[in-house]
Amino acid sequence: MKTESMFAVYATKGDLQNPLAGLVVGERPFPEIPEGWVRVKVSHASLNRHDIFTLLGLTAQADPIVYPMIIGNDGAGTMDDGTEVAIYPVMGSDDWKGDETLDPHWHIFSEIVQGTFADFVVMPKRNAVPRPAGLSAAETAVMGTAWLTAYRMLFTKSNLKPGQTMLVQGATGGMATALIQLGKAAGVEVWVTSRSKEGREMAERLGADRTFGAGETLPKKVDAVMDNVGQATWSHSLESVRRGGTVLTVGITTGNDPSANLLKIFVEQITVAGTIMGTLDEFKSMMNFIIRAGIKPEIGEVIPMTDAERAIRAMAEGKTHGKTVFTR
Repeated sequence: MKTESMFAVYATKGDLQNPLAGLVVGERPFPEIPEGWVRVKVSHASLNRHDIFTLLGLTAQADPIVYPMIIGNDGAGTMDDGTEVAIYPVMGSDDWKGDETLDPHWHIFSEIVQGTFADFVVMPKRNAVPRPAGLSAAETAVMGTAWLTAYRMLFTKSNLKPGQTMLVQGATGGMATALIQLGKAAGVEVWVTSRSKEGREMAERLGADRTFGAGETLPKKVDAVMDNVGQATWSHSLESVRRGGTVLTVGITTGNDPSANLLKIFVEQITVAGTIMGTLDEFKSMMNFIIRAGIKPEIGEVIPMTDAERAIRAMAEGKTHGKTVFTR
């Protein structure tokens, strides 16, 4: 099985002006397997906004990305012993106990460890989670980043109860579609904003109770707002939440310098919380919830990984809907 090289989609550099300038669809050396780690033959992997960040050269880590770096955070595949697995993307300190996302040394694939857009990927054994019956490999491949973050937002951070109302800013991205589907299954009234008629129609198809244009004044204040857009929606998010409600922020697609409006936050006792990814226990619980609820994750398209450049370009231009899944 061992060969000198394997297929991979990788970045040779980060470029803030032209993120696709460093993108290569080609070959990389076959990975070595560190002691205590396992190798997974990738069958499916999904595209995330984080992959654009890698191509831009952006990272939350203290040290810059060392290129070349195989991109990709999520995936599904088969271990050398034949076990079919879902890939949990969060790694960190070997001796850390508790919430993995609070580990000062936490990271995900394509930051320090090579990513999942390749024939093979290596990882700590705990990150290769046996794929539960009831989820296909393609569905499993979308779980790790967007869906896990959405699940944590809704079930761990929002304090929402069935019958309460949440607003999702944006309708068509992978995280937004996950929030719509998860919220509906959890008995939450789901409101959604979108810049386009097509986006609003998609949200309604996925179960949104009401949809609105971007920035539109709502008929009433909501209990929680899920904002993964950033600067363009921040003011509207604060205006849309009730006194004592919660605004959850997880994204800066349109910029990371919104007006904080501190006066409104403390006068109306709004809880503003950041969240990202999720724990291994949340990852397992999420997959079980999705199976029990009968949710079919919204997948925009399934394409060969060899066509990755087209899909990455579409995401960079804001033209993706749902999750894009690559196959090998």
